[in-house]
Amino acid sequence: MSFRSEKVLSLVGEDFQQKTADDLARMFKVLLDGGIHGLCFSAYLEGQAPGSILSEQQIRERIAIIKPFIQWVRTFSCSDGSELIPAIAKENGLKTMVGAWLSDDKEKNEEEINNLIQVVKSGNADLVAVGNEVLYREELTEEELLGYISRVKKLVPEAQVGYVDAYYEFVNRPPLANACDVIFANCYPFWEGCHIDYSHVYMQNMYYQALGAGKGKRVIISETGWPNIGTAFEASVPNTENALRYFINTQKWSREEGIEVMYFSSFDESWKVGVEGDVGAFWGLWDKNGKLKY
Repeated sequence: MSFRSEKVLSLVGEDFQQKTADDLARMFKVLLDGGIHGLCFSAYLEGQAPGSILSEQQIRERIAIIKPFIQWVRTFSCSDGSELIPAIAKENGLKTMVGAWLSDDKEKNEEEINNLIQVVKSGNADLVAVGNEVLYREELTEEELLGYISRVKKLVPEAQVGYVDAYYEFVNRPPLANACDVIFANCYPFWEGCHIDYSHVYMQNMYYQALGAGKGKRVIISETGWPNIGTAFEASVPNTENALRYFINTQKWSREEGIEVMYFSSFDESWKVGVEGDVGAFWGLWDKNGKLKY
């Protein structure tokens, strides 16, 4: 017999049947106050969107809000002011996963890569992500992406370099997994229509598929989360209870198993409605004005 009480619900997560809304909010606050690994960070204010120029002041103000609760910040871009985020995060004692946003705009890609290299050489990048879901968006071919990854690794050989995409891309593309020093896997049960009751075990399965594809490499969950407002996607229902349940399960599991998670996201972002529908604006732990939601 190998019974361990703390492992009984390790697959399904916390037993929420007897938990009230207040109970969930308290559990959320205890976990957040105790510190979580990392957050996907956005400094956009209301009315801003990709292409808007970020000021140093707004970056500092947003970093100050989340700083007490995290160890890591993940960025998505190295242009339009986002290249300032890593240095400011470092000043605040945070580690950084720095991303270069790649697309089918080759000229913009050059700006992103060049700025990324400067961030690394300045000592402000602990991890480097060359591209984010560019294969999912079909804006670059696998060969083109591998070229960018190889180029960055040659220019900054001291960096730990990877690529961010859905977990299954690394399973389906062995050359991509082989090219990465670190696997950055996005794991979203919500976007695969999973009911909240099964979301925890579903997400673990996503992670372990990426782990298998990495063949012993470090695997980081670069994005996962659950929105609290919006239209349901298949069996995935966005509401406050489900958002809290998903956060609680994810954070408890990641602590128990030593899984690195960059939770999505820091702040609500209204501009994302155009990309993801009405749920797009409500993935943050803080609202668009910087107020803690739960």
